Amino acid sequence: MAEGRMGRRPQRRFLSCWRRRTTVRRSGPSTSSVTAPEYHYISMLGSIILIPLLMVPAMGGSPDDMAAVVSTVLLVSGMTTLLHTFCGTRLPLVQGPSFVYLAPALAIIYSPEFFGLNHNNFKHIMKHLQGAIIIGGAFQVLLGYTGLMSLFLRLINPVVISPTVAAVGLSFFSYGFTKVGSCIEMGLLQLLIVVMFALYLRKVKLFGYRVFLIYAVPLALGITWAIAFVLTATGVYSYRGCDANIPASNNVSAYCRKHVLRMKSCRVDTSHALRSSPWLRFPYPLQWGTPIFSWKMGLVMCVASVIASVDSVGSYHASSLFVATRPPTAGVVSRGIGVEGVSTVLAGLWGTGVGSATITENVHTIAVTKMGNRRAVGFGAIVLILLSFVGKVGAFIASIPDVLVAALLCFMWAMLCALGLSNLRYSAKGSSRNSIVVGLALFLSLSVPSYFQQYRLQPNSNSSVPTYFQPYIVASHGPIHTGSSGVNYILNTLLSLNMVIAFLVALILDNTVPGGRQERGLYVWSEAEVARRESAVMKDYELPFKIGHAFRWVKCVGL
Repeated sequence: MAEGRMGRRPQRRFLSCWRRRTTVRRSGPSTSSVTAPEYHYISMLGSIILIPLLMVPAMGGSPDDMAAVVSTVLLVSGMTTLLHTFCGTRLPLVQGPSFVYLAPALAIIYSPEFFGLNHNNFKHIMKHLQGAIIIGGAFQVLLGYTGLMSLFLRLINPVVISPTVAAVGLSFFSYGFTKVGSCIEMGLLQLLIVVMFALYLRKVKLFGYRVFLIYAVPLALGITWAIAFVLTATGVYSYRGCDANIPASNNVSAYCRKHVLRMKSCRVDTSHALRSSPWLRFPYPLQWGTPIFSWKMGLVMCVASVIASVDSVGSYHASSLFVATRPPTAGVVSRGIGVEGVSTVLAGLWGTGVGSATITENVHTIAVTKMGNRRAVGFGAIVLILLSFVGKVGAFIASIPDVLVAALLCFMWAMLCALGLSNLRYSAKGSSRNSIVVGLALFLSLSVPSYFQQYRLQPNSNSSVPTYFQPYIVASHGPIHTGSSGVNYILNTLLSLNMVIAFLVALILDNTVPGGRQERGLYVWSEAEVARRESAVMKDYELPFKIGHAFRWVKCVGL
C-alpha cells in the first residue's frame, strides 16, 4: 500500500502544476479567435504544400500534374481537419500531408518494378501509392477503433517519441543542401532569410504579434521569390541560344549543357502550369485511376502509419497542455488515431501521394501564439477547401522554383527534428539513462540505414535516379536475401528508413532498461471516469451533438 501511494504522488503533483499552467495559457483562444486561422495555416504553409513539390517531379509528373496534386492536398487537408475537429480528439490541430510518409513513398516510387517506365509513369506510380496508402490507413483505423492504441500507449513515452520524430527530419539530409547547391546564391539567400526571421527577429512585434517568427516560412519565400523574379526578368539567368525547358541530354551545344541545370533551378519562368491550368478545378476521388494494391508496398505503409501514430500521440499531449483543461483520455487518443486512419484512406482515394496525419508544427504554432480555437481551425479548413477549387492557386504554388523548395525544406526538417527532441522536456533532465537511449537511437537511425543504402551499390547503376534520391533504391540491392522477393523488399525497405530504426531502438530500450516514472517522463492521460465528472473536460473532448452518448459503451475509443 505504501508503494502504491508513493507511486501516485508524482502524478498528482504533475497534474496540479499542469492545471496552473493551462489556466494561464487558455486566455488567448477566446479573445483572439479571429486571427487564429491565419496563424495556424499560414505558419504551416510549408508543411502543407512542400511535399507534393518534392514528390511529383520524382514520379515523373509534369507541372500540370503538380498543380493538380497541390489542389488535391489543399482539399484533403481541409476535409481531414474538419473531420478531426468534429470526430477525432477535437483538439484544434491541423491535419495534412505528413513528412513521416514521405520516405516510404519515395522508397515505393523508386521500386525496381518502376525502372524503365516511359509513358504515364506518374499515373502508374500514383496508383500504386494510392493502394499502399489506403492499406496503411485501414490498418491505422483498426489500430485506433479496436482500442489497440490504448494498450500501445503504455509503451509510448517522450524517450521513444523524441528520437523517432527527430529521425524523420534527419533522414532527408541527402536531399537538402545538395538541391540547394544547384542555384547556390538563391538557395543560400532563402535559407538565410528564413533563419533571420525565425531566430534573429523572433521577438520583434508588428501590430502586437511576432510576425517574423510566426510567418517566417511564407515571408522568406515571398521575398526570395520576388528577388528571383527580378533577376530572371533582367536576364541574369539567360544564356544565349539556350532553353531551360530542353533537357541537358538533348542539347547539342556544350555551352548550353553546362548552364541548363542552373537556368532551370534559378529561373522562375520554367513552369508553365500557371498559364495552362484552368481557373476552376474539382479534385475528385480516383482522379488518377483505380488504385493498384500490392501487399509488400501496403505493409511498408502500415509501418509508416504506426510511426505517424506515435508522432501524433506526442502532438496530442503537447497541444493539450496549452488548450485543454486536462490531457485526453486513452480512449480519446485512440479515437483520434482512428480518425487519422480514415483521413489517410481519404488521402489515398483522392491521390495526394502521402498519408494524412497531425502536422507536428501545430505544437509550435500554438505555443508561440497562445491560441488554439476549434472553430477558428475549422474556419481555416473551409478556406482550404474553397482554395482547392481555384486551379490557379495550385498552379501558382506549383511554380515555386525547386531550389527555393529545397531551402525551405532544410529549415522545415531541422524544425521537425527540434520539435521531436523537445519532447524530452517531460523526462528527467540530466538522466544518463535517457541520454544514452536517445543517443543510441539517433546514431543507429543514421548508421544502420546507411549500411542498407550503400550495400553493393554500384555508383552508376541507376544513373536516371538523382544522387539525392539514391538512398531510396535500396530495395533493388539491399543485403537481405530470402526465398521471397516480397519479404526482401519489405525488410530492405523498412530497415533503410531512419525513423523505423530510431523507433525500434528507443521502444525496446526505454521499455526494458529500468527507470522510474519521473525519470522516463511517462505521459499522464486522464481517467475516463474522472473526465466524465468534469464538465470542462467533457466540453473539450466529447463528440458534438451528443453522438458520444450512443458510444459510451465503447470505452476504448472515447470518454
